[in-house]
Amino acid sequence: MQVTQIIHAYKQAPWRVQRQYTGAFLLIVIGVAMIAALYLMVSARAAITGREIQSLRDEITVTRRINADLEARIGDLTSTSAMQQRARQLNYRPVLPGELEYLAVPNFFVPEPAILLAAQDTTEFERIVPPEYTQSLIEWFDERIRLGGAQ
Repeated sequence: MQVTQIIHAYKQAPWRVQRQYTGAFLLIVIGVAMIAALYLMVSARAAITGREIQSLRDEITVTRRINADLEARIGDLTSTSAMQQRARQLNYRPVLPGELEYLAVPNFFVPEPAILLAAQDTTEFERIVPPEYTQSLIEWFDERIRLGGAQ
């Protein structure tokens, strides 16, 4: 009878057991809700980033078209026929052979355009393959032996 009294004394009340089950269920629901919210947040960010990428690609396409149109316009404006027509409108005429005189200037050199002077010299080439990938297995063993296995 004493064992039954001890079990009865330590047995939880039914409302406490129900409260524990309810608490565990709510904890699981809250955990699932947090994971779902995190998933939705990541999905929303990915969708927004995808839309931004699409928008930037559209802008690149539009810019390329505008650039191509401008290059075509420059080509039209600098064509031989257009240049000759503008020259005639400005009262220029072709030079006749007897009207042209060449003059040699000693020590004269043609200056480079400013855009070429401002450009960086790219004669140095960068190593594409890092030195770690060009090392042979024998060299690697030799290096390990010399370093005593450190590193």
